[in-house]
Amino acid sequence: MLTENQKRFADETTGKLKLEYVLDGLLSDGLVEQASVDLLTSLSGGSSQKSALQRIADSGWTTLSTPERKIDLDFLSRWLAEKVELEWHRIDPLNVDVPAVTAVTSHAYSQRFNIICIEVAKDYVVFGTAEPFFLEWQREMEQVSNKEVRLVICNPVDITRYLGEFYSLSKSVLGAKKEKAAEKGGSAVQNLEQLMELGRSGNLDANDSHVVSIVDWLLQYAYEQRASDIHLEPRRTDGVVRFRIDGVMQQVYEMPAAVMTAVTSRLKIVGRMDVAEKRRPQDGRLKTRNADGKEVELRMSTMPIAFGEKMVMRIFNPDVLVKDQAELGFDGREANIWNKMIREPNGIILVTGPTGSGKTTTLYSTLQQLATPEVNLCTIEDPIELVVPAFNQMQVQHNIDLDFAAGVRTLLRQDPDIIMVGEIRDHETAQMAVQAALTGHLVLSTLHTNDAPSAVSRLLELGIPYYLIRSTLIGVIAQRLIRTFCPHCATEVETNVEQWDELIAPWKADAPATIKQPQGCLQCRETGFYGRAGIYELLQVTPELKKSVVANADVEELKKQAYRDGMRPLRVSGLTKVAQGVTSFEEILKVTPSPLSE
Repeated sequence: MLTENQKRFADETTGKLKLEYVLDGLLSDGLVEQASVDLLTSLSGGSSQKSALQRIADSGWTTLSTPERKIDLDFLSRWLAEKVELEWHRIDPLNVDVPAVTAVTSHAYSQRFNIICIEVAKDYVVFGTAEPFFLEWQREMEQVSNKEVRLVICNPVDITRYLGEFYSLSKSVLGAKKEKAAEKGGSAVQNLEQLMELGRSGNLDANDSHVVSIVDWLLQYAYEQRASDIHLEPRRTDGVVRFRIDGVMQQVYEMPAAVMTAVTSRLKIVGRMDVAEKRRPQDGRLKTRNADGKEVELRMSTMPIAFGEKMVMRIFNPDVLVKDQAELGFDGREANIWNKMIREPNGIILVTGPTGSGKTTTLYSTLQQLATPEVNLCTIEDPIELVVPAFNQMQVQHNIDLDFAAGVRTLLRQDPDIIMVGEIRDHETAQMAVQAALTGHLVLSTLHTNDAPSAVSRLLELGIPYYLIRSTLIGVIAQRLIRTFCPHCATEVETNVEQWDELIAPWKADAPATIKQPQGCLQCRETGFYGRAGIYELLQVTPELKKSVVANADVEELKKQAYRDGMRPLRVSGLTKVAQGVTSFEEILKVTPSPLSE
């Protein structure tokens, strides 16, 4: 028998939500109007495979009090959870132990009752459902698992979707594990801890359908989760899959070591790497399509480690090429300075920052703006990050002595207008880049320095005479990537004026009355951050700064002169983002070096 509360929403015979009862609840809460309810009721005669919540969501209604708020499945499941006094839960696949939850019940059983296990603890299991009173399965599950079954309300579409994904992945991993070949001896030893296991462990076929399915899932899942890098890391007995999302590593999945080896081999095949070679690092590339049909490029790198072969895949978003300065994080002042620098007819422009600071994104989006039909734009890269039809791109080939310097030398004979050098690493490359700038070309390149003024001292260290730096260097941009607040949960708080003044007082910027503070929500996985943006330090080589570029130039003196010329340090640039409500104090302090205080 149903309780009185249950009778308000559920059919007494089946226990499933009844459309009329749910509509009455929405009506009594003032969320919908009577005319809409009457219309939907009249159109819902006969049987329907869809649940009550789905039929209401399909109507496309909005709430009466706030017309911009849609009554969709998320809204309805939240509302229902509150009414039946259960927790509402957004399924986050990154926080689900897929092997554990799929072992609790079969796929067919979960589909039959449209339930999904989302957590397995020592004494209880948590199931998500969109039918809180259709519970004929609950007692059976408690008896089978010998654990308490706890319920949460979930979006029914999410339940259906993740049921398919979780069980499909588990089936592929299990199938791959069972089908490993019984080859003895095998290839060269990969795992230092498996010397005593040779002869007992075989190898999986990288072209096996299960392995192909796992690779397909892995790539699509990474695109969906906004990952910038995929890490496949073999361990002693299991392999770990981790994604870098918004600059932070997150563990995604664990799979048997044999399956991990097969997945790595499959990726090496499609990345045109030598599958048999497991002792040396290799590089490769792969192009696929995301769920929206856009082409996505991946740069692949392997290296041998103690337990096998580790692979990292860096994902290059195709939208990089269509980003303007505002989307990259430039404010109006910075965009004007940068546009002025890149429109110079000749000279050198340097982009500096550590690995993963967004230099590639800045360079490619800039080159895309410069690559008009009227100019010949050529690049020499190691490796080519993104293949762009508008550029003439050449890749470094160390095995035939085609390095950066030789590449620039070749490009100078190709009648270029603009040259992009992937990185200035040594004296010869720096010398060729300066030579190109002196002969009337615009050269863009990257350096690894902590800030913009340090690029001048770095060129001096590479053996470039100070007078050539004076005559060729147009400017330097140093950058970092910062995590930006989740738009769904950031709230305004009063500014800590003392902290603000301590950090930014030398640059005489008044503290805003309020700043934003992240709270954490389901959309951002309780981190408070969603996405990243750039912060920039732009150094223009002014006549006054040129006087400071001498043979034994002091970096601190260069910084002071750059500040007098109007350069804004990385930290100050970041704090303007704090004032704009884009990010937090802590994020800026974590990623930026401390500037001079005078």
